[in-house]
Amino acid sequence: MIDGNTVLAIIPARGSSKGVLRKNIREVAGKPLIAWTIEEAKSSKYVDRVILSSEDEEIIQVAGRLGCEVPFVRPTELARDDTPGIAPVLHAIETLAENYDYIVLLQPTSPSRKAEDIDACIEFCLKRNAPACVSVTEPVHNPYWMFQVNRKGEMTPVIKSDSTFSRRQSIPTIYAVNGAVYVAKKDWLEKTKTFISDETVAYPMPKERSLDIDSEFDLRVFTCLVSQDS
Repeated sequence: MIDGNTVLAIIPARGSSKGVLRKNIREVAGKPLIAWTIEEAKSSKYVDRVILSSEDEEIIQVAGRLGCEVPFVRPTELARDDTPGIAPVLHAIETLAENYDYIVLLQPTSPSRKAEDIDACIEFCLKRNAPACVSVTEPVHNPYWMFQVNRKGEMTPVIKSDSTFSRRQSIPTIYAVNGAVYVAKKDWLEKTKTFISDETVAYPMPKERSLDIDSEFDLRVFTCLVSQDS
């Protein structure tokens, strides 16, 4: 709870995944990938309840052993490749009998995010009196140095600008949503059906805590990072 507001954290984890097979329960540095998110969510100062949304029995069992509550089984029609990411969140809100003031979405594919990031994102949302806050990070490659290339090999800047940036330090700072933390007022979320709008504020996170697991390479990178820290 924060300033009298209750907070629900939802961890969505479906059984099928394209980039990395069964990635949510793949063992990484001695524990399932989803464990990294569950542990940080349970360590939050403000999250009152942590629940899993999944249609997969094995994921449900693993999450249960890790101390994550599983109050329902997600319908299979909400676990397809083309299911919008917001759908399981709205389903969870509608299914639970209890009411919460704020909803936090924590994807298990962001295992390097810390409890301090979850709490800081929630704090910033309230501090700015914003309906939503999402975590962002500076991308590895700035789009001001990105180009479209036609069949002749001719380059066209993705972002048109009157300025020519010859040094990295002179390029405007750009942020990308890193997928680690999404926070929103419950009523606003039900109305807009999205975490991101022109009312949403951004919480910057460092690149080392913004890794998104989408491939076997990403898994190896994360394994190396946590091995160095231990």
